[in-house]
Amino acid sequence: MTHATLSPGWAGQRIREDQITRYMDHGRDFIEEAQIEARLKASVAEPDPRQVRDILAKSLAIKDLSLDEVALLINVHDKALLEEMRATALKVKLKVYDNRIVTFAPFYLGNYCVNRCAYCGFNNDNTSAARKILNEEEIRREVEVLAGRIGHKRLIVVYGEHPRNDVDYIVASMKTIYDVKVKTRHGTASIRRVNVNAPPFSVEDLKKINDAGLGTYQVFQETYHRDTYARMHPANTIKGNYHWRLYAMHRAMEAGIDDVGIGALFGLYDWRYELMALVAHTQALEKKMGVGAHTISFPRLVPALNSIIGADWPYLVGDEDFRKIMMIIRLAVPYTGMIITAREKAAIRNDALMMGVTQMDASSHIAIGGYADSVTAQHEDKQQFILGDTRTLDELIRDLAGMGYITSFCTAGYRCGRTGRCIMDLLRSGAEGKFCKLNAVLTFQEWIDDFAGEDTRRLAQPLIDREVGEIKARQPQAFDVFMDYHARIKKGQRDLYL
Repeated sequence: MTHATLSPGWAGQRIREDQITRYMDHGRDFIEEAQIEARLKASVAEPDPRQVRDILAKSLAIKDLSLDEVALLINVHDKALLEEMRATALKVKLKVYDNRIVTFAPFYLGNYCVNRCAYCGFNNDNTSAARKILNEEEIRREVEVLAGRIGHKRLIVVYGEHPRNDVDYIVASMKTIYDVKVKTRHGTASIRRVNVNAPPFSVEDLKKINDAGLGTYQVFQETYHRDTYARMHPANTIKGNYHWRLYAMHRAMEAGIDDVGIGALFGLYDWRYELMALVAHTQALEKKMGVGAHTISFPRLVPALNSIIGADWPYLVGDEDFRKIMMIIRLAVPYTGMIITAREKAAIRNDALMMGVTQMDASSHIAIGGYADSVTAQHEDKQQFILGDTRTLDELIRDLAGMGYITSFCTAGYRCGRTGRCIMDLLRSGAEGKFCKLNAVLTFQEWIDDFAGEDTRRLAQPLIDREVGEIKARQPQAFDVFMDYHARIKKGQRDLYL
């Protein structure tokens, strides 16, 4: 397989040093490695339970934790205290987000990439990868399945770093996605929110993407540890510039993007360090730009075709540590959305519900063109990694309903201006949950009527009825309008929200 030739001019124009240095403090970035390591070493002893409980009370009051407090929680090993942390993480999630779980689908538009990340199946040196980028008609066919057959309303659209899927391609593909409308059993379906996982861009290019109807802009640092970052991302590649990536979200916010998503690929380096740095990142955004991360992701490293990472890699994260990572993120940044993807097995994702996770994907295909082609097998040469949870959206919703969770397809807040600092303030106060409860039920009813299998409908409809009763009891001032919308949805109207 031959690769498209990378133009030196294109690569050379990607990184703008002035759009890095202006966010720094006297030439220094916000990842203070020595201080992170010192905090972790200072907290090696089992913490005093009273200290831990004070921290948990602070989190339950929806207040951010300091890095010293995060370090202390990392070093809790007592099983009883860990259970208190888990229980508090769930209480925080329910207080901020109620019993809602948001679902989405990953949508890979291509696997061309000029970078040479040592752990990634899409890296430019991997000649075994079958390269493809979707054209407009192929994108349309994929979305017809995603929106019209499965019933997704949100996508996270994934783009590599390559001239073939640069900013103009991203903008055009987003328009195509939004334009697709598909008839369903009782109404019309479409994608209502396009989130983007893409390389770092300049402020100017980010403005173009934002104007195309961007939801959340997502860039993961992968690893915050500088030596490990350099080892994984060769210096003669665009991604080899640590600071260009580190300040991607600062530029996004300057470009007017309200909601940004950060993350680390846990398993590249010591998870304790990465967790501390991830929290430092959202704190730095809030300090400099006025608002922290809208979502935090915490994917675990899994094998990829021709990756240098093997089973003997010293930093791979076990299940118990992974559960600890999730609960500490929820406690440390109580307002943020937490995303766990189908990289993980179903059992781990079910456990994640008890740690405060708020978003999951389902019916996921990460092979290019996998939705329209109804791909059932996983192919290493066509995927960035191998999925652990292959449940359909219908199966996931049925499982969630059995556990008492309502699946939300709501995108109302983003179209009503409840984004950025506004939504963070509402989340911290608990007010956003009131809007979301109403809209979650409305969108859930839509999905059940249009897409649910019979077994899922039998489980989900009583759950909706229970939620309606709760709305009547807790939000009587909104109940009549809500019930009018609910009745109209039952008759086939779609995309009604408060």
